[in-house]
Amino acid sequence: MCGNYSLLVDTGDGESKALLSQNIPYSSINGILISHLHPDHFSGLGALIIQMKIEDRANPLDIFIHESLIDTIRDFIYSSYIFKEKMDFVINYIPYIYDKTYQVEKEFNFIPKPNTHLEAYKIFDRAGKLSFSCSSFLFSFNNIKLQYTGDIGSIEDIMLFNESAPDILISEISHIDAAELINIAITMNIKKLILTHISDEDEQPLLKILSLARQDNNFEIVAAYDGLTISA
Repeated sequence: MCGNYSLLVDTGDGESKALLSQNIPYSSINGILISHLHPDHFSGLGALIIQMKIEDRANPLDIFIHESLIDTIRDFIYSSYIFKEKMDFVINYIPYIYDKTYQVEKEFNFIPKPNTHLEAYKIFDRAGKLSFSCSSFLFSFNNIKLQYTGDIGSIEDIMLFNESAPDILISEISHIDAAELINIAITMNIKKLILTHISDEDEQPLLKILSLARQDNNFEIVAAYDGLTISA
Protein backbone atom coordinates (compact mmCIF):
# COMPACT_ATOMS: atom_id res chain seq x y z
CA MET A 1 0.00 0.00 0.00
CA CYS A 2 1.22 3.51 -0.83
CA GLY A 3 -0.75 6.61 0.08
CA ASN A 4 -4.41 5.77 -0.38
CA TYR A 5 -3.83 3.03 -2.94
CA SER A 6 -3.47 -0.68 -2.16
CA LEU A 7 -2.18 -2.83 -5.04
CA LEU A 8 -2.37 -6.63 -4.99
CA VAL A 9 0.23 -8.34 -7.20
CA ASP A 10 -1.07 -11.63 -8.65
CA THR A 11 -4.08 -13.60 -7.45
CA GLY A 12 -3.35 -17.28 -7.17
CA ASP A 13 -5.77 -19.94 -6.03
CA GLY A 14 -6.78 -19.30 -2.43
CA GLU A 15 -6.07 -15.56 -2.55
CA SER A 16 -9.42 -14.74 -0.95
CA LYS A 17 -8.68 -17.06 1.99
CA ALA A 18 -5.16 -15.66 2.34
CA LEU A 19 -6.45 -12.08 2.60
CA LEU A 20 -9.09 -13.18 5.10
CA SER A 21 -6.50 -14.94 7.27
CA GLN A 22 -4.45 -11.73 7.40
CA ASN A 23 -7.50 -9.60 8.29
CA ILE A 24 -7.16 -7.61 5.06
CA PRO A 25 -10.60 -6.38 3.92
CA TYR A 26 -11.39 -7.16 0.30
CA SER A 27 -12.67 -3.62 -0.10
CA SER A 28 -9.22 -2.25 0.78
CA ILE A 29 -7.76 -3.58 -2.49
CA ASN A 30 -7.83 -0.78 -5.07
CA GLY A 31 -6.05 -2.57 -7.88
CA ILE A 32 -4.75 -5.95 -9.01
CA LEU A 33 -1.59 -6.33 -11.11
CA ILE A 34 -1.16 -9.64 -12.93
CA SER A 35 2.25 -10.84 -14.08
CA HIS A 36 1.20 -13.81 -16.25
CA LEU A 37 -1.48 -16.45 -16.62
CA HIS A 38 -0.10 -19.50 -14.90
CA PRO A 39 -2.91 -20.62 -12.53
CA ASP A 40 -0.91 -19.94 -9.36
CA HIS A 41 -0.70 -16.29 -10.39
CA PHE A 42 -4.24 -15.48 -11.54
CA SER A 43 -6.76 -18.32 -11.02
CA GLY A 44 -8.10 -16.81 -7.78
CA LEU A 45 -9.22 -13.63 -9.54
CA GLY A 46 -12.82 -14.66 -10.13
CA ALA A 47 -13.36 -15.84 -6.55
CA LEU A 48 -11.84 -12.63 -5.20
CA ILE A 49 -14.15 -10.47 -7.29
CA ILE A 50 -17.15 -12.47 -6.07
CA GLN A 51 -16.05 -11.95 -2.44
CA MET A 52 -15.83 -8.22 -3.13
CA LYS A 53 -19.39 -8.34 -4.49
CA ILE A 54 -20.63 -10.26 -1.44
CA GLU A 55 -19.12 -7.57 0.79
CA ASP A 56 -21.11 -4.92 -1.15
CA ARG A 57 -18.06 -3.24 -2.62
CA ALA A 58 -18.89 0.10 -4.22
CA ASN A 59 -15.55 1.60 -5.26
CA PRO A 60 -14.05 0.68 -8.67
CA LEU A 61 -11.47 -2.09 -9.04
CA ASP A 62 -8.49 -1.63 -11.36
CA ILE A 63 -7.03 -4.69 -13.09
CA PHE A 64 -3.62 -4.09 -14.68
CA ILE A 65 -2.49 -6.68 -17.21
CA HIS A 66 -0.31 -6.78 -20.32
CA GLU A 67 -2.14 -5.55 -23.40
CA SER A 68 -1.85 -8.96 -25.12
CA LEU A 69 -3.81 -10.59 -22.25
CA ILE A 70 -6.57 -8.05 -21.74
CA ASP A 71 -9.17 -9.93 -23.83
CA THR A 72 -8.26 -13.23 -22.17
CA ILE A 73 -8.90 -11.79 -18.72
CA ARG A 74 -12.15 -10.16 -19.84
CA ASP A 75 -13.31 -13.52 -21.25
CA PHE A 76 -12.21 -15.35 -18.09
CA ILE A 77 -14.29 -13.08 -15.88
CA TYR A 78 -17.25 -13.23 -18.28
CA SER A 79 -16.99 -17.05 -18.44
CA SER A 80 -17.05 -17.08 -14.64
CA TYR A 81 -20.56 -15.60 -14.88
CA ILE A 82 -19.40 -12.29 -13.47
CA PHE A 83 -21.48 -9.83 -15.48
CA LYS A 84 -21.08 -6.08 -15.13
CA GLU A 85 -24.86 -5.66 -15.09
CA LYS A 86 -25.00 -7.63 -11.82
CA MET A 87 -22.10 -5.83 -10.17
CA ASP A 88 -22.33 -2.85 -7.82
CA PHE A 89 -18.83 -1.71 -8.70
CA VAL A 90 -16.97 -1.05 -11.92
CA ILE A 91 -13.99 -3.11 -13.05
CA ASN A 92 -11.46 -0.98 -14.93
CA TYR A 93 -9.29 -3.08 -17.22
CA ILE A 94 -6.00 -1.25 -17.67
CA PRO A 95 -3.60 -2.71 -20.26
CA TYR A 96 0.08 -2.06 -19.81
CA ILE A 97 2.92 -2.20 -22.31
CA TYR A 98 6.53 -2.91 -21.55
CA ASP A 99 9.14 -0.33 -20.54
CA LYS A 100 6.56 2.35 -19.75
CA THR A 101 6.05 3.97 -16.35
CA TYR A 102 2.53 3.69 -14.89
CA GLN A 103 1.59 6.18 -12.21
CA VAL A 104 -0.70 4.50 -9.69
CA GLU A 105 -0.59 7.17 -6.99
CA LYS A 106 1.31 10.43 -6.58
CA GLU A 107 4.34 8.72 -5.03
CA PHE A 108 3.70 5.25 -6.44
CA ASN A 109 4.50 3.91 -9.93
CA PHE A 110 5.66 0.75 -11.65
CA ILE A 111 7.52 -0.24 -14.80
CA PRO A 112 6.87 -3.66 -16.41
CA LYS A 113 9.49 -5.55 -18.40
CA PRO A 114 9.19 -8.91 -20.20
CA ASN A 115 11.05 -11.92 -18.85
CA THR A 116 11.70 -15.32 -20.43
CA HIS A 117 9.66 -17.56 -18.11
CA LEU A 118 7.18 -18.66 -20.80
CA GLU A 119 9.54 -18.77 -23.79
CA ALA A 120 9.91 -22.57 -23.65
CA TYR A 121 6.13 -23.02 -23.89
CA LYS A 122 5.81 -21.48 -27.35
CA ILE A 123 6.49 -24.76 -29.14
CA PHE A 124 3.25 -26.20 -27.74
CA ASP A 125 1.00 -23.47 -29.17
CA ARG A 126 0.69 -24.91 -32.65
CA ALA A 127 -2.44 -22.87 -33.33
CA GLY A 128 -0.65 -19.63 -32.49
CA LYS A 129 -3.48 -18.45 -30.25
CA LEU A 130 -1.66 -17.72 -27.02
CA SER A 131 0.22 -14.77 -25.64
CA PHE A 132 3.37 -15.72 -23.78
CA SER A 133 3.68 -12.46 -21.90
CA CYS A 134 5.29 -12.80 -18.48
CA SER A 135 6.26 -9.66 -16.61
CA SER A 136 8.68 -8.52 -13.96
CA PHE A 137 8.08 -5.17 -12.27
CA LEU A 138 9.99 -2.32 -10.73
CA PHE A 139 7.91 -0.46 -8.14
CA SER A 140 8.88 3.00 -6.92
CA PHE A 141 7.29 4.41 -3.75
CA ASN A 142 8.46 6.64 -0.91
CA ASN A 143 11.94 6.88 -2.48
CA ILE A 144 12.23 3.07 -2.44
CA LYS A 145 12.70 0.87 -5.51
CA LEU A 146 11.39 -2.69 -5.27
CA GLN A 147 11.90 -5.26 -8.01
CA TYR A 148 9.37 -8.11 -8.16
CA THR A 149 9.58 -11.24 -10.24
CA GLY A 150 6.82 -13.78 -9.84
CA ASP A 151 8.40 -16.33 -12.19
CA ILE A 152 11.46 -16.09 -14.43
CA GLY A 153 13.18 -18.19 -17.07
CA SER A 154 16.84 -17.68 -16.22
CA ILE A 155 19.19 -15.80 -13.92
CA GLU A 156 19.58 -13.12 -16.62
CA ASP A 157 15.99 -12.06 -15.93
CA ILE A 158 17.11 -10.84 -12.51
CA MET A 159 19.21 -8.19 -14.24
CA LEU A 160 16.30 -6.56 -16.10
CA PHE A 161 16.28 -3.51 -13.81
CA ASN A 162 19.96 -3.51 -12.90
CA GLU A 163 20.43 0.02 -14.22
CA SER A 164 17.73 1.26 -11.83
CA ALA A 165 19.54 0.05 -8.70
CA PRO A 166 16.62 -1.56 -6.80
CA ASP A 167 16.71 -1.43 -3.00
CA ILE A 168 14.61 -4.57 -2.52
CA LEU A 169 14.42 -7.68 -4.69
CA ILE A 170 11.59 -10.21 -4.42
CA SER A 171 12.39 -13.30 -6.47
CA GLU A 172 11.24 -16.89 -6.80
CA ILE A 173 13.76 -19.72 -6.53
CA SER A 174 11.85 -22.50 -8.32
CA HIS A 175 13.56 -21.89 -11.64
CA ILE A 176 16.96 -20.58 -10.53
CA ASP A 177 19.64 -21.56 -8.03
CA ALA A 178 19.31 -19.75 -4.70
CA ALA A 179 23.06 -19.44 -4.16
CA GLU A 180 23.51 -17.94 -7.64
CA LEU A 181 20.65 -15.53 -6.99
CA ILE A 182 22.28 -14.36 -3.76
CA ASN A 183 25.55 -13.71 -5.59
CA ILE A 184 23.72 -11.66 -8.22
CA ALA A 185 21.97 -9.69 -5.48
CA ILE A 186 25.36 -8.87 -3.97
CA THR A 187 26.66 -7.50 -7.29
CA MET A 188 23.47 -5.42 -7.63
CA ASN A 189 23.98 -3.93 -4.15
CA ILE A 190 20.52 -5.06 -3.10
CA LYS A 191 19.68 -4.04 0.47
CA LYS A 192 17.05 -6.71 1.05
CA LEU A 193 16.44 -10.00 -0.80
CA ILE A 194 13.14 -11.84 -0.32
CA LEU A 195 12.86 -15.40 -1.62
CA THR A 196 9.54 -16.91 -2.75
CA HIS A 197 8.27 -20.17 -4.31
CA ILE A 198 10.15 -22.27 -1.76
CA SER A 199 9.35 -25.97 -2.08
CA ASP A 200 9.42 -28.39 0.87
CA GLU A 201 12.49 -30.19 -0.50
CA ASP A 202 14.33 -26.87 -0.93
CA GLU A 203 13.62 -25.62 2.58
CA GLN A 204 16.44 -27.31 4.53
CA PRO A 205 19.22 -26.68 1.93
CA LEU A 206 17.97 -23.10 1.67
CA LEU A 207 18.25 -22.56 5.42
CA LYS A 208 21.93 -23.52 5.26
CA ILE A 209 22.54 -21.15 2.34
CA LEU A 210 20.77 -18.33 4.16
CA SER A 211 22.78 -18.92 7.33
CA LEU A 212 26.07 -18.59 5.45
CA ALA A 213 24.90 -15.62 3.38
CA ARG A 214 23.78 -13.71 6.47
CA GLN A 215 27.20 -14.20 8.04
CA ASP A 216 29.12 -13.03 4.97
CA ASN A 217 27.09 -10.08 3.74
CA ASN A 218 25.57 -6.88 5.01
CA PHE A 219 22.31 -7.11 3.13
CA GLU A 220 19.20 -8.75 4.57
CA ILE A 221 17.86 -12.06 3.21
CA VAL A 222 14.36 -13.29 4.04
CA ALA A 223 12.55 -16.50 3.15
CA ALA A 224 8.96 -15.42 2.46
CA TYR A 225 6.07 -16.73 4.53
CA ASP A 226 2.34 -16.02 4.80
CA GLY A 227 1.76 -12.69 6.50
CA LEU A 228 5.26 -11.35 5.91
CA THR A 229 5.43 -7.56 6.14
CA ILE A 230 8.22 -5.85 4.21
CA SER A 231 9.83 -2.65 5.43
CA ALA A 232 12.78 -0.86 3.84
